[in-house]
Amino acid sequence: MTDVFGLSHQDISPSNGQTKHEQVVFCSDERSGLYAIIAIYNTALGPALGGTRFYPYESEQAALADVLNLSRAMAYKNALAGLDLGGGKAVIIGDPAADKSEALLRAYGRFVQSLGGRYYTACDVGTYSEDMDVVARECSFVTGRTPAQGGAGDSSILTAFGVFQGMRAAAEHAYGSPTLRGRRVGVEGVGKVGHRLVEHLLADGAEVVICDVSEQAVERVRARHPEVDVVTDKTELTGADLDVYAPCALGGALDDETVARLRARIVCGGANNQLAHPGVEKELAGRGILYAPDYLVNSGGVIQVADEIGGFDMDRAKAKATQIYDTTLKIFAMAAEDGVPPAVAADRLAERRMSEVGRIRGIWLGH
Repeated sequence: MTDVFGLSHQDISPSNGQTKHEQVVFCSDERSGLYAIIAIYNTALGPALGGTRFYPYESEQAALADVLNLSRAMAYKNALAGLDLGGGKAVIIGDPAADKSEALLRAYGRFVQSLGGRYYTACDVGTYSEDMDVVARECSFVTGRTPAQGGAGDSSILTAFGVFQGMRAAAEHAYGSPTLRGRRVGVEGVGKVGHRLVEHLLADGAEVVICDVSEQAVERVRARHPEVDVVTDKTELTGADLDVYAPCALGGALDDETVARLRARIVCGGANNQLAHPGVEKELAGRGILYAPDYLVNSGGVIQVADEIGGFDMDRAKAKATQIYDTTLKIFAMAAEDGVPPAVAADRLAERRMSEVGRIRGIWLGH
């Protein structure tokens, strides 16, 4: 097993398609059991913002690869969301059910604080608003806190709302109407985001079929909505007769086998880094499948926690998340005009904003 905390600069340099990051910080506190990595991809638009993932990675190298990919995606996500924030992410290596403790979270907060505001953290897989309250006891640069502490609370609320707005835009582009009424939507993963997305879909009149590795998560949805269909796994779901496939679990959902099996006309979901490797976006386009870029449609959560930095207002944050619909339509139009997949069009728009606004930030204002 690779010791990630002993990696040299050469080990973390860009390779295999990785692009350069501004800063990668390895954090270790043996007594609390903290082993974490904080990655800052880009601060052209402002301080980096991205959640903290607490996950039992199979190796330290796997954790490093994940945090590098996730932090890059956050830079693009924040740019497309119109935020004055760069992209960053953190991972804590371990089982949150067994390893999470006050001491560990506070130790992590000290490391975030040591970056002096270059990175704002928030919730992600394995961390919750209550955890951010603990981190905040040692750190000033924390978002996604509980409402009791003046925070935005669970960011999955606007994440799911934003995915739904992106899906409405995809339906408008594909079918000529911004509704999922009468459409069959398959949701893979009904955890934090997925179960909320199911609520939006049912309210809009969609037929919903779900799967999840957690039987408890499936039963929670079925208890509220017995009309929802359930399949055994991702393979069965992606091969089913669907109008929309919504990956809402972990990344890499769209690999070669899955794309070849898909019968859906649209892919739009809440998971991060859905494309398993470069080129998948072309495979989707080649099969006539409309892909709504993940970091665009799932940006409602970061919009929610970013609003907290200046004093949270849910109505204001939700109004901004509603704009995901318009931005998604804009991306589809750009893709059609330029003859490229939507993922390429989204990258270009995000990169243009980072370049143009980042250049303006270079104008000297004095002390």
